[in-house]
Amino acid sequence: SGYKNRSRFMRDAVFHFADYKQRGELSEMQDDELIEGHLIVYYQHGIEHKLLDIRHTDEIEVATYNHSCLKQSHTCVDVIQASGVAKGFRSVIEMFQDTVSVDKIVFVTAPMRDEGCC
Repeated sequence: SGYKNRSRFMRDAVFHFADYKQRGELSEMQDDELIEGHLIVYYQHGIEHKLLDIRHTDEIEVATYNHSCLKQSHTCVDVIQASGVAKGFRSVIEMFQDTVSVDKIVFVTAPMRDEGCC
């Protein structure tokens, strides 16, 4: 698990399990459920212009974007921090999946809390 402290592991596991049970997977969320998180898109170099159009869609609100080249796997990766409704995220993910040379897309929802740092 990578944890050196069993109590922290249990705390995090319970928190993430409760969040999953409360909201479920993206595919199961209500269309108007407000969420935020990170889209991680792995793709082959040369299609950046196609991805730019998707990033600028009105379906989600992009807060930040980061591009990296993974030298060992010869793969580009974009990490997009965004917010919006579940239906919008599903639409954007479908756009990425329908794009030739996109190898993999992962969406990680941020856990929802009533209070915290921000």
